[in-house]
Amino acid sequence: MRQPSPFKPESAVNPLPPVVVALFLILLGVELALSLADVGLFGGQARASWRSQAMMEYGFFPPMLDYVMHGGFDPMVLKNFVTYAFVNVSTLGSVFSIVLLVALGKFVGEAFSQWALTAILLVSAIGGAVMFGIFAPDRAVLIGFYPAAYGLIGAYTYILWLSYAQGDMRRLQAFRLIGVLMLLQLAYGLIFGAHPAWIAELSGFIFGGLISVVVAPGGVQRLRRRLQQRR
Repeated sequence: MRQPSPFKPESAVNPLPPVVVALFLILLGVELALSLADVGLFGGQARASWRSQAMMEYGFFPPMLDYVMHGGFDPMVLKNFVTYAFVNVSTLGSVFSIVLLVALGKFVGEAFSQWALTAILLVSAIGGAVMFGIFAPDRAVLIGFYPAAYGLIGAYTYILWLSYAQGDMRRLQAFRLIGVLMLLQLAYGLIFGAHPAWIAELSGFIFGGLISVVVAPGGVQRLRRRLQQRR
């Protein structure tokens, strides 16, 4: 007899999780302001530098990790471990980030609780920044929502792994293609990306998968049962 799924049934009409809606509105609002400033419709004489100013003010730089590791706890520095995710390098980057957030956030949000989904996004963003701080050059800057989005891909991958174990694949059919596309995008970034942002993106994927083990329905105990089934 097939084991019951711990995840909620998939429905195309289910609303987006509140945290996804909130992040969608923030990302959209920030990008609208920056894009309008880029084309001269908003921001006055200083409009041309809005995106670069936002990058400097809210982006994450590796020396910030050194500052924290040496005991620094200035909130104006600590915020950048998270705020970098809300400033994208371009409008296209923002659009793709929003698509990932909505598509994967809806699916992961239907499998995890709201607090768990929030934890996945937060841990992936912070974890990506930390690993970027360790391995990227000091002059590099990290901006963009991709590390958090890749955290959702990590959670999505963990859901797939558990669902394969119990044979419950019908509700996952519609998500196979997007999963493959996201993994291909990650591989493309690793192979061709010249910017060290791939460090944060790969780290976000790993942290997203790891935290999912803890916050998924059944938690670590479910992982143990899954491993025992393989023996």
